[in-house]
Amino acid sequence: MHGSGTGNEGGVPPTAGGEPHAPSGGVDPVFLALERELAVFLRRARAQSGEMAREVHPELEPAAYGLFVRLDDAGPQRATELAGYFGVGKATMSRQLRALEDLGLVARDPDPADGRASLVRLTEEGRDRFRHVRDARRERYVRKLADWDRAEVSELARLLNHFNVRSEG
Repeated sequence: MHGSGTGNEGGVPPTAGGEPHAPSGGVDPVFLALERELAVFLRRARAQSGEMAREVHPELEPAAYGLFVRLDDAGPQRATELAGYFGVGKATMSRQLRALEDLGLVARDPDPADGRASLVRLTEEGRDRFRHVRDARRERYVRKLADWDRAEVSELARLLNHFNVRSEG
């Protein structure tokens, strides 16, 4: 990646061949570095999700932003599908959706495939508010990665997608 300098930002001492060596505990330093970087990334992502959710509406909790992303990308879905996608219980998802519904940001429509179920969708106001915040966030990414080669950005996106797909099951 751009700006990687020595390629050893994880702080693991290299061997004579230039590769990091395992500490005495036998834990692979590559996976230690991955764990450390993911922890920082996830902590920052949670904080940013909270900020972005509040930008959509001041009363929203951080988890709401992910719901907006999913509904905008995938379209209307059942609450059970959303709960499964995010790995939360049905009660948690129902509570989150109820809060969004009370604010007029999502609505439920009968599921044409099963009249007993409903599909959750973004309302026009919810979609407009979300897209405004999402577009501003994307502009921040563009600025932060302006000195990266486009191939590096593409590779990062590809690797994150690969990781996410492998993490689903």
